[in-house]
Amino acid sequence: MLYRTMPKNGDKLSALGFGCMRLPMKGDAIDEERAISQIRYAIDNGVNYLDTAWPYHGGQSEPIVGKAIKDGYREKVKIATKLPTWLVESREDMDKFLNAQLEKLGIEYIDYYLVHSLNKRAWERVEALGIIDFLDSAKADVRIKNAGFSYHGLGHDFAPIVDAYPWEFCQIQYNLMDLDYQAGEKGLKYAAEKGLGVIIMEPLRGGYLGGQSPEIVQSIWNEADVKRPQVEWALRFIWNRPEATVIISGMNEEEHIKENIRIASDAEACSLTDSELAIIKKAGEKYQEIMKVNCTGCAYCMPCPADVNIPTCFDSLNKIVFENEQRGMFLYIVGNSLMGAGKTGFASQCVECGECLDKCPQNIPIPDVLKEVSATFETPDFPEMREKITSMMSKKD
Repeated sequence: MLYRTMPKNGDKLSALGFGCMRLPMKGDAIDEERAISQIRYAIDNGVNYLDTAWPYHGGQSEPIVGKAIKDGYREKVKIATKLPTWLVESREDMDKFLNAQLEKLGIEYIDYYLVHSLNKRAWERVEALGIIDFLDSAKADVRIKNAGFSYHGLGHDFAPIVDAYPWEFCQIQYNLMDLDYQAGEKGLKYAAEKGLGVIIMEPLRGGYLGGQSPEIVQSIWNEADVKRPQVEWALRFIWNRPEATVIISGMNEEEHIKENIRIASDAEACSLTDSELAIIKKAGEKYQEIMKVNCTGCAYCMPCPADVNIPTCFDSLNKIVFENEQRGMFLYIVGNSLMGAGKTGFASQCVECGECLDKCPQNIPIPDVLKEVSATFETPDFPEMREKITSMMSKKD
């Protein structure tokens, strides 16, 4: 495992961090035994940064992380979690959430504490409620050691938030597709110039850059002299940047964890050639060209009042590009039919209430895109296809 230094405090952090937003599932709950085993395997193999948050897995991620770091593992890792800004209504709420998180994690202090999901409006709101006093106080009484923020706003609003407080670090979305998205490459450079450590989220774009490439993109990867799987190109692209301190990967398959650790063990900064960087740029531009909807599957938009399974609807639409039309239809029907309690999650159920719009960190016009999803999949022969596929799945079970 390679390590990078957090500029303001000298911490040596693993280049790969373990993201606990997409832990392995068993039915509707986290597969606790498997999740703990995965986290501990990663720690045993050099990962020393765990990232969780109040809302992940409906509030169950933090307790699982707390269990995973028992038996001597707490001393081996830095724990990062986040203040749920959208739930904070007063200065007192900030202490309430932090204290609850310390209890859920079973620890005395949090190493890296983030003000979660900031944009211009969210920052102005929590600033008025007293976030600066809260952070100063929580650091003074050592409930948190380092203060940072995760960002989901417009590019030009990023620098003012960086400059608004003496942060130790920030967390931004950055990958080979998102060079100019949200904080983007300019934000990466700006934060680093200001002495902040930069934690990278969504390095694989919600998993799209981790699986099999569409043929039109694979032909670009094939131009490289050194052949690598797509996931390796995506991760090495970020680690090539010396400004990137840690990449957070939401790993929930044992083989993915092993592969990511392998890559993180020799992906040095500034190690890619000019020709390799040109190929990566070309592949990123092609992805932007063919991508149907800019969704990473974070599920911040959920639950939907009309029970629309928004992430699955969008994933199905993208599957047409990344795999094929049949795979997209299969996912759309299965993912939205077998939700339990007799519920379905189809795009046509959207009532355009707009509740999801403010929650989406990608700023997707969700109701409009759901109309496209419905038009794509819910064609005249849809009822027959749905009956056939759900019947097949029932027999399989």
